[in-house]
Amino acid sequence: MSRQIVIEPISAEAFAPFGDVIDTSGTPDKIINQGQCGRYHDRAALDFSGGCAGISLFDANPRELPYRLEMVERHPDGSQAFIPMTHQPFLVIVAPDEGGKPGEPKAFLTLPGQAVNYHRGTWHGVLTPLHGPGLFAVVDRIGAGSNLEEYWFDTPYEVVP
Repeated sequence: MSRQIVIEPISAEAFAPFGDVIDTSGTPDKIINQGQCGRYHDRAALDFSGGCAGISLFDANPRELPYRLEMVERHPDGSQAFIPMTHQPFLVIVAPDEGGKPGEPKAFLTLPGQAVNYHRGTWHGVLTPLHGPGLFAVVDRIGAGSNLEEYWFDTPYEVVP
């Protein structure tokens, strides 16, 4: 038996407890490159301890809906930004922390061109593209020590549209 989570559209306000929605909403902060480029400046709060920011590339297999959520993870020593390298939406799953364990998960669907940055210590699902290719640039902490905690649910969730 599984529990259901209904996917909702992502918004900066709804996602704020978990991290930042990175997009080009509003007007650019600056116009650069001889007037040919809008710069949307400093859109995510990167936060690292005991290491430095690194950029990695992830190539994830697309998933299908309904999606079976069995596990979430978090990174206590650093934020983690997922930036799609294609113009496709992806599924974002997060959960509040309740005494060191994840609370009730929430599921969001990004719009094409949006990225997310999870705050340090935020429980979140694994990278879940819904379309191929699942190519993402990831900005996260690079450094010594373990920066990963996993939590496996006794009863999985079913994420549905």
